[in-house]
Amino acid sequence: MYVRRLELVDFRSYERVGVDFEPGANVLVGSNGVGKTNLIEALGYVATLDSHRVATDAPLVRMGAAAGIIRCTVVHEGRELLVELEIVPGRANRARLGRSPARRARDVLGALRLVLFAPEDLELVRGDPAQRRRYLDDLLVLRQPRFAGVRADYERVLRQRNALLRTAYLARKTGGTRGGDLSTLAVWDDHLARHGAELLAGRLDLVAALTPHVTRAYDAVAAGGGAAGIAYRSSVEPAGPTADRAELTAVLNDALVAGRAAEIERGTTLVGPHRDDLTLTLGPLPAKGYASHGESWSLALALRLAGYELLRADGIEPVLVLDDVFAELDTGRRDRLAELVGAASQLLVTCAVAEDLPARLHGARFVVREGEVQRVG
Repeated sequence: MYVRRLELVDFRSYERVGVDFEPGANVLVGSNGVGKTNLIEALGYVATLDSHRVATDAPLVRMGAAAGIIRCTVVHEGRELLVELEIVPGRANRARLGRSPARRARDVLGALRLVLFAPEDLELVRGDPAQRRRYLDDLLVLRQPRFAGVRADYERVLRQRNALLRTAYLARKTGGTRGGDLSTLAVWDDHLARHGAELLAGRLDLVAALTPHVTRAYDAVAAGGGAAGIAYRSSVEPAGPTADRAELTAVLNDALVAGRAAEIERGTTLVGPHRDDLTLTLGPLPAKGYASHGESWSLALALRLAGYELLRADGIEPVLVLDDVFAELDTGRRDRLAELVGAASQLLVTCAVAEDLPARLHGARFVVREGEVQRVG
């Protein structure tokens, strides 16, 4: 799989731009702040319907424009597919596949499989659990796009249940005589347990498949810097390694019943996949709080490379993107990383200084300036 062409209209800093990429290595060189990351952010958005930099869509649309458009031509097994997304802040995005309107924007998921490593990924190691949950869920959707619907269903039920608990909480705080109507809470328990079990089962299966790839990737990047490990930490016990949906549904339901008093007291849902975490370790110690900057950077990179290798093991050859990575690495790590990624079907690399790149990463080269991208050589 590779991206043949990317076109942007009123996206981020670009009024209009088009870039023709090649299979193999593609290097985007330009000073900081000229728009290199905007290009790969657009590709990441096509792959996940999400930005790795901001939480809402509004910043993606160029200032003064009503909407932003991403057009991406993807080649997979010799066949071309045009994916088009129109981003309208405050409204549902519109999508087209092969010039035909898609019923929902998420119908484009799976058209482009892409793994992106960016400086923000340091938060996978140092940040809060939400960063690691997102990492798992994004990879889950890349492997099996149907999980986009599973995640959306779970989040919808969670919002409804939280709204019910919040209303009851506020009624109690303000001296309401009834304390809020919780007569439908059991119904929302059932919905949350059912959708949560589906999402939890997918995550557990993913972590089991991903673990050996993380260990190997960290060893390759850090060159003997210690053994890296991951483990899923659930808000319910026992979750165990099982992927049986019926068992997980029962476990979640029981936990919701047991924690009902605490949830009513606090006005929010305290049990479910939205409370879980991915534990990262280096040797016997947790990475968060103990890993050095270099170790944290290498572990974050290993998580992305592990996801890339897992997709390849599944028979999916994703596009690999490295955004401003090599400047953070010493010469040894640069060379090892270049060796690891050199065989990618398509590799997109951004850098401010071309000299930061190992010589073996030769391929198409582009110079990025304010509002324009020009191929050189």
